[in-house]
Amino acid sequence: MAEKAGLRAYLGDKSLYKQMIKIAVPISLQSMITVGINLMDTVMLSDMGDAQLSASSLAGQFINLFMIFCMGIGMGASVLTSRVWGMKDLRSLKKAVTIMLRFALAFAAVFTVATIITPTGIMKLFAKEEDVAIITYGSAYLKWMIPTYLCTGLSLVCTIVLRSVGLVQIPLICSIIAFFVNVFSNWVFIFGKLGAPRMEIEGAALGTLIARLFELCFICGYFFFVDKRIRYRLKDLFMKCRDLVGEYFRVSFPVLISDGLLAIGNTAVSVVMGHIGEAFVAANTVTMVVQQLSSVLTQGISNASGIITGHTMGEGDYKKAYRQGFTFLIISGIMGLLAGLLILAVKNPIIAFYDVSAEAKLIADDLMYAISIIMFFQTVGNMLTKGVLRAGGDTKFLMAGDILFLWVASIPLGALAGLVFGWPSFWIYFLLKIDQVLKSIWCFFRLKSGKWMKKIKPAEEEAV
Repeated sequence: MAEKAGLRAYLGDKSLYKQMIKIAVPISLQSMITVGINLMDTVMLSDMGDAQLSASSLAGQFINLFMIFCMGIGMGASVLTSRVWGMKDLRSLKKAVTIMLRFALAFAAVFTVATIITPTGIMKLFAKEEDVAIITYGSAYLKWMIPTYLCTGLSLVCTIVLRSVGLVQIPLICSIIAFFVNVFSNWVFIFGKLGAPRMEIEGAALGTLIARLFELCFICGYFFFVDKRIRYRLKDLFMKCRDLVGEYFRVSFPVLISDGLLAIGNTAVSVVMGHIGEAFVAANTVTMVVQQLSSVLTQGISNASGIITGHTMGEGDYKKAYRQGFTFLIISGIMGLLAGLLILAVKNPIIAFYDVSAEAKLIADDLMYAISIIMFFQTVGNMLTKGVLRAGGDTKFLMAGDILFLWVASIPLGALAGLVFGWPSFWIYFLLKIDQVLKSIWCFFRLKSGKWMKKIKPAEEEAV
């Protein structure tokens, strides 16, 4: 949308920043708490050696695959829920939530069955055949995680819906309590405290399971029985949604495909790392927490940009949404630069904090430099792909970008660098993440064109 406006119009006003902070800060704090849980898991398990640390990391990639699918389901639905919330159309909102929950339950069932049938087969996808210890430890970890698919699937998508209507405090409170539940359970079961058996990596899995069960009870209990904003109840799971299914698929299915292929692609990246060697996997595990810590605020702003854009477009003010898109772009550039500098500032103490091999520490140092560069582009890209453009309904364009840059550039180039040419760790990681660079540039021009703003049809009026 070519609109002439002064620079001031694209920098946003006080009300926009207040609204952004109100949404972004609780989401960022929740993300930080999640990173804190991952940090405590890896620090505790690092005492057990590289094999158990690597096994939990690789097994966690399969869990993350499921979570990204659920994020795709939830974020696809949030394009609709935030928009119809802006329209004040509660009936369409409930129908979108119903379709989303049904899909989440279906995916949880698929992953649960796969993990029950072949946990060892799953681990063999991520690790080399000769890494028997990693495969054995990882299989044991996955067996304990079987019930978490249902817990995580429901609590995650309900959290996304609550956020899309501005209820960001409830998930934050849940995460704070879940953090202490997880850390305490890990301490008890990993090391065998308070009379409990010493379970090591299985204790970490059990601690996570206990925390996920708590999140299910807290989030879903509030969503189905307490919430008075959406007023969604268990009986609504059986409501008729046929009139909204077509629009849901049009908007949400590309998001699901995009995030699903992104999840599979990230899994393929993990497979490449797993086949490079145990030390590389351990090094990446060390850097993973730093990546997450440096990006928690940017993730919050990205989510906030999507929610605000959806509400603005739901109100019918497309010109304002266009200007806000550039405001969020400027903010993401600043945050990405700060995140990269933060990584360089804390890399040495973070690496020293982990009890991993000397080889793993040297590789982790190389990876930190690559991550500090990638983080700028990743922050800008996430703001556009997961926030503004997605909220605008431009989901097919984003799906094409995810497929193109990840599968045509990142995975083949990273695999060649790591498995064929044996390049230095810096270049292996940089090429594995090159899609972030390409995608951020591509999406900038899409934002500028204004073609990302699509209209969405609500549910049809029911006959009286």
